[in-house]
Amino acid sequence: MASGALSPQNREEAIAALKATSGQGRELDILIVGGGVVGVGSALDAATRGLTTGIVEARDWSSGTSSRSSKLIHGGLRYLEMLDFALVQEALKERGLLIQRIAPHLVRPVPFLYPLTKRFVERPYVGAGIALYDAMSMSGGNSRGVPFHKHLSRKGTLRAAPSLKDNAMVGSIRYYDAQVDDARYVVNMVRTASHYGAKAANRVSVVDFLREGERVVGARVKDHESGEEFSIRAKQVVNATGVWTDETQAMVTDRGQLKVRASKGIHLVVPRDRFQSTVGLILRTEKSVLFVIPWGRHWIIGTTDTDWHLDKAHPAATSKDIDYVLEHVNRVLKRPLTREDVEGVYAGLRPLLAGENDSTAKLSREHVVAHPVPGLVVVAGGKWTTYRVMAKDAVDEATRALDERVPDSVTESVPLLGADGYKAAWNSRGNLADDAGVHVARVEHLLQRYGTQAADVLDLIKADPALGEPLPGADDYLGAEVVFAVTHEGARHVDDVLTRRTRISIEAWDRGVSAAPVVAALMGPLLGWSDQQIDREVEHYIARVEAERLSQEQPDDESADSARLGVADIVPLR
Repeated sequence: MASGALSPQNREEAIAALKATSGQGRELDILIVGGGVVGVGSALDAATRGLTTGIVEARDWSSGTSSRSSKLIHGGLRYLEMLDFALVQEALKERGLLIQRIAPHLVRPVPFLYPLTKRFVERPYVGAGIALYDAMSMSGGNSRGVPFHKHLSRKGTLRAAPSLKDNAMVGSIRYYDAQVDDARYVVNMVRTASHYGAKAANRVSVVDFLREGERVVGARVKDHESGEEFSIRAKQVVNATGVWTDETQAMVTDRGQLKVRASKGIHLVVPRDRFQSTVGLILRTEKSVLFVIPWGRHWIIGTTDTDWHLDKAHPAATSKDIDYVLEHVNRVLKRPLTREDVEGVYAGLRPLLAGENDSTAKLSREHVVAHPVPGLVVVAGGKWTTYRVMAKDAVDEATRALDERVPDSVTESVPLLGADGYKAAWNSRGNLADDAGVHVARVEHLLQRYGTQAADVLDLIKADPALGEPLPGADDYLGAEVVFAVTHEGARHVDDVLTRRTRISIEAWDRGVSAAPVVAALMGPLLGWSDQQIDREVEHYIARVEAERLSQEQPDDESADSARLGVADIVPLR
């Protein structure tokens, strides 16, 4: 098995192996198209069954929906209210697996307050719902991984969250879900899939599917780093492209198509000191729910839920979206938040299975797996938390058409890289800090991002102490993390590092502008960039930030989309 390091050399080797499938008898068992959480989950599922597996992603790992979620691993209280018990129970089982077994270094419990605003009638009703939520989390046979809920009086609520208005509620119920750095999870999982033998290449897009009669036998792809096109042959192709499902499926057939609608959700990031609370909040709005989520030294506040028909690669938040979120959270805060309090803004798209109802909030979050033509499996819908089940179902469907018997899925018991030994490493964090010559708080931060593989990042610092310096304008992140992103995590551009390998683009006041030159200088020698390419990377990132800021000043989706599309994705000089 490979080490799971997504280095530049590993990418070259993966592309060479994918090209070689055009030879006689060398086709893959399964080719996955789409590098979001479901696609990468499918690659891990297939590889751990012993199948020869390839996966391609048109841009960067998790660059679409999967890096722009609410960053919650949860059963979904609102689905419980909709009486969708099966979906909630499935998600709660996955929550327990992720916290306890699969990724304890990346998924951790987080407490929330559910405010009560009506005396007498609301507490029994909501309390019964949350008690059922807790009970359902135990029914999967796994440990819950989170504490049970607790009823709080108005005084107890204000002790937990002193910045709430005194009259905003009559009490609350504290319950637990979990949170995840979604982009880091996906890149960690693709590394794990590579460790088990999957051939993974980002910046490689499908331009067409290969056909023999009605049967799909692979894909014609383009490597955007080199400009080269080549073919990949496979016995089965899994289309896991999320909000792009309609477009990719249309390359093959219009028969039996799944229809996926994109729903835009935006989130604001504000400093943790802007209001005082030891817990997150879940607030009801007239359209959906609003979460206030603890996020290190920040809060994430969102989300909205509106139809989106414009550019899917770069959905844009409007001024109206930002005002909507601020207005609703300010209803319960003593000191209102303003635009000046907002450090970062991001917008993402949910892939919802289309129905006849026009409201995206009511479209299905359940997933569907289809086999529209021989050789092609399509998986669509679902929610981030249940990615593993979606991936298992997609690979199950694909393997039914393979001649040989294929083992059942084992991902329920396969930890991601960095998970094994995590708790022991956490207990030894003081020793790790002393050995590397860094503060223990730095080690804690690294452990919660890399798990036991934080030791590899610390080794970089021991070899070159300059890499232990924080990045400009982003004190939480070190130069060593930039190097590790290139040598182990498949980062190809400055944007990959500042937006997904780290969260500097939404956590820093300047959104990463001051860090960009340092990041480019660290990446350049590792990727063979010329001085001209290094300068282009920095200029592109700054232009991207300016375009996003401009889009967030626009009054509607059309003008915001136009402003954001003023800066295209970067490609290397050739």
